[in-house]
Amino acid sequence: MKLLLLENIRSAYNVGAVFRTADATAVDKILLVGHTPAPIDRFGRIQSEIYKTSVGASAFIAWEHFESVELALEAVEVAKVQVVAVELSKQAISIEYFIEPKNVLYVLGNEVTGVSQYVLDIADTIIELPMLGQKESLNISVTAGVVLYHGIIHKI
Repeated sequence: MKLLLLENIRSAYNVGAVFRTADATAVDKILLVGHTPAPIDRFGRIQSEIYKTSVGASAFIAWEHFESVELALEAVEVAKVQVVAVELSKQAISIEYFIEPKNVLYVLGNEVTGVSQYVLDIADTIIELPMLGQKESLNISVTAGVVLYHGIIHKI
């Protein structure tokens, strides 16, 4: 089982791009947390930016919205997943040394503040992408693509 948790993502376009990549990489479900926009808004309307950027994938990829990361993690605890935070951290290992477990929940955080300390404290593994330039991070949707495809490549 492959799950993806998006924690307090600000951009609907980023969310849409992640939905598209999730479809391409066989993600079973996306957990949307906090103020992360959802494919269907609170009035039951399709969120056009997500739908458009996902090229319709947001209409068929399973997703669920949670008010807090704690509630989201409680909901998947039964699935016995390994929680893998994607974040720059002193405790992180480079993605090149990471092998995707059979049951995994990847956590990607806010575009500015990253993954919450709560998730970093409970994560089974923290992985980071090597950055060779001056910037410390990639766009969240690009990061999702690198991480999700990394898991596939190691299984081929």
